[in-house]
Amino acid sequence: QVQLVESGGGLVQAGGSLRLSCAASGSIFSIIAMGWYRQAPGKQRELVATITSSGSTNYVDSVKGRFTISRDNTKKTVYLQMNSLKPEDTAVYYCNVNLVDGWGRAVNYWGQGTQVTVSS
Repeated sequence: QVQLVESGGGLVQAGGSLRLSCAASGSIFSIIAMGWYRQAPGKQRELVATITSSGSTNYVDSVKGRFTISRDNTKKTVYLQMNSLKPEDTAVYYCNVNLVDGWGRAVNYWGQGTQVTVSS
């Protein structure tokens, strides 16, 4: 079994910053990719950023230059540094991890979600 624990959400004024963290634990053989998605009220969940095991990153256009995804492989943790936040960044942010578990299975896990609210 694998667990993902997210932290770092909250309420911030426009222009402010937040840092999200997501730590994976449990029966993990290797982590392939980690990422962040978000879902605003009434909207579909969308990709925010991903990072592969080699460190290659990908961002949705709306956050490029403002958000930075990073990972600590030894801690099995992915981070999302969010700067210059805008009200339209308000959403529930979900961590997503693609990994190979202790039984050799390629599986995908989601975190429980953390609320980010940006006030104008």
